[in-house]
Amino acid sequence: MQNPRLTIIVPCYNEEAVLPKSAQVLDGILTKLIQHKQVNEESKLLFVDDGSQDKTWTLIKSLEKQHSTVTGLKFSRNFGHQNALMAGMQVASPTADMVITIDADLQDDPQVIPEMVARYRTGSDIVLGVRNDRSSDSPFKRWTADGFYRLMNRIGVQLVPNHADFRLLSQRAVQALLAYEETNLFLRGIVPQLGFPTTKLYYHRQPRFAGVSKYPLRKMLAFAFDGITSFSIAPIKVILLLGMVISGGSLLMMLYALVQGLLGTATSGWSSLMTSLWFLGGMQLIGISIVGEYVGKIFAEVKHRPRYIIETDDYTATQQPAIIESQRVHG
Repeated sequence: MQNPRLTIIVPCYNEEAVLPKSAQVLDGILTKLIQHKQVNEESKLLFVDDGSQDKTWTLIKSLEKQHSTVTGLKFSRNFGHQNALMAGMQVASPTADMVITIDADLQDDPQVIPEMVARYRTGSDIVLGVRNDRSSDSPFKRWTADGFYRLMNRIGVQLVPNHADFRLLSQRAVQALLAYEETNLFLRGIVPQLGFPTTKLYYHRQPRFAGVSKYPLRKMLAFAFDGITSFSIAPIKVILLLGMVISGGSLLMMLYALVQGLLGTATSGWSSLMTSLWFLGGMQLIGISIVGEYVGKIFAEVKHRPRYIIETDDYTATQQPAIIESQRVHG
């Protein structure tokens, strides 16, 4: 039996500070896997440039000349981290028996990649890299991350706590994932839905050795909210429940005012009236905003615009013989 072909997909956005080191480390790991005949000698590192503004693409082209394993994919502009992962899997799917996705900063420990491959060879279609602790995070980040996972589980979304986008997927898992054509991607929620044999691989997250995080607090909060609204209508149900509670409270206040009037007790209500109006006005705006978020997602989906546009695809050019053979085998 021929050794499986592996493609390691690395999304990049302004990663010139980390790219040379990342390529060196990942190339070393992939080369050892090839030498030990754990993967096919045609296995590749695929760096996906997500519209970087620095020298990331120039470095990728240079690395292609230095390492036979390295190849690149370039977007016409920035389309986002999740789309970069999907594009990498899209171009790799015809030839790769498995793919591994990992960020360029290598905070996700690349040394566990051989174990991921080993688990694939023993029958796992999906291997999820899971952090074994969050001690390196700030207390605030630990608290918010824990709250996010608890909330997602409460509203029925299957998420694996402390798993990001470091994972292995078999070819059939990738093909199933690519069938999800939605514009608003949240891969951490989609992958557990695939249902293929899955294992978790725990690792210690490393400190970032260079560059800066591309996910500040604002982006992390937006990503979390996008995940919630992409997989659940629970926020709308919360608005409904809150509306019912407020309506019930207003009925009680009406009864109270009626009783006070019948008893002839004068009630000075300007302050309470204004407070109630401001409160209800604020809740209405929040409710409209949440509903608007869902409407906006529907608007984005029904237009069926491409999730990304590829400007340069060096990967497919290196895989043409394998693609032709794959098409011949699969009819």
